[in-house]
Amino acid sequence: MSEIVGSHDLLLVTLDTLRYDVAQELAAAGRLPNLGRHLPRGGWERRHAPGSFTYASHQAMFAGFLPTPAEPGPHPRLFAARFAGSETTAGNTYVYDTPDLVSGLAAAGYRTVCIGGVGFFNKQGPLGSVLPGLFQESHWEPEFGVASPTSFEAQVACAEKVVAGLPHEQRLFLFVNVSALHQPNWFHLAGATRDAGDTRASHAAALEYVDLHMGRLLSAAGSRRPCLAIVCSDHGTAYGEDGYSGHRIGHDVVWTVPYAHFFVDEDR
Repeated sequence: MSEIVGSHDLLLVTLDTLRYDVAQELAAAGRLPNLGRHLPRGGWERRHAPGSFTYASHQAMFAGFLPTPAEPGPHPRLFAARFAGSETTAGNTYVYDTPDLVSGLAAAGYRTVCIGGVGFFNKQGPLGSVLPGLFQESHWEPEFGVASPTSFEAQVACAEKVVAGLPHEQRLFLFVNVSALHQPNWFHLAGATRDAGDTRASHAAALEYVDLHMGRLLSAAGSRRPCLAIVCSDHGTAYGEDGYSGHRIGHDVVWTVPYAHFFVDEDR
């Protein structure tokens, strides 16, 4: 990572609320053609989220604590603030001297851009402004939010405009928080109704919807120079398991998330 920063563009996509089991089932069944072509042979990597809901998890990820591999460590990190005694900072870790990864990349010459999704990125109040406020440029509109059936394609269109408007020499760190998996997602499942509500099946249908447009996002991200893409969930969510619904709880379906990173190079 210490050699990638400075030479590559960077893309971080959080598939907000995506469960590992649903993501893995769809990948194994060939129902994620755009994402699936970038996954390793075994599919998504199984990891543990750094938080059980969006705000906590993103605060950790923006501090360099991406989801942790779900087996005993320690596991060297891709990014880390300079911190005495850190056991997960290794020789290949990109180390920055600022409080968070976003400002660390800005200090290294990157244009930092946030395309928000769920309410913690909507900039409609102080709390919804904290995370996007880390970035030099941030975007959110109602069409990006959880209530929009076309949220991800609207976010992708915004990303395409951002990339097209940058000078070629400008390095880019693009962050996209994808809201489509989050409740409500019933409208992504054919035949579902508002009264029936969200289900594990509509959660899966929402992921298929995201995958349908993911190729455009990856193409834009890799159109200027080689790009390292990190695609993961920030936490999962429960649909009745052991009586639980939602997240911000300590259940395995919340803590266990899918993760992948790979290179995108559309120009070559």
